[in-house]
Amino acid sequence: MRKEFTDLDLNRSVGNLLRLGVILSVTTSLVGFIKLYLEGFEMPKNYDQLGIPSENVWQSFWNSLKHFEGMGIIQLGILLLILTPLMRIIFALIGYLKEKDYTYVVISLIVLGIMFVSFISGYAH
Repeated sequence: MRKEFTDLDLNRSVGNLLRLGVILSVTTSLVGFIKLYLEGFEMPKNYDQLGIPSENVWQSFWNSLKHFEGMGIIQLGILLLILTPLMRIIFALIGYLKEKDYTYVVISLIVLGIMFVSFISGYAH
């Protein structure tokens, strides 16, 4: 006989997911900071000299990560931190579907839609 999926199980699972996301993010960022330090990175006196590309941000990120550069690893840690709440919503949505709690399924879909529009509109500008 199969055990019923309860609210307590869902809350524990979501809590574990959030903890895992934060731990992965912090660990990744810490590795990136150590790598950046070992690369000899120094903050410039004038912040305009940071050389952050306004175009091809994703390409710059992937190239940096592909070469195992400290800055790319730190950016990956930040991306993991940003994706953690998104994964929480998706995870909760699946749990609500299992519980057949359609009110929260609709609310979760609305929140996912808002997050999607926010990500797309932020990327477009």
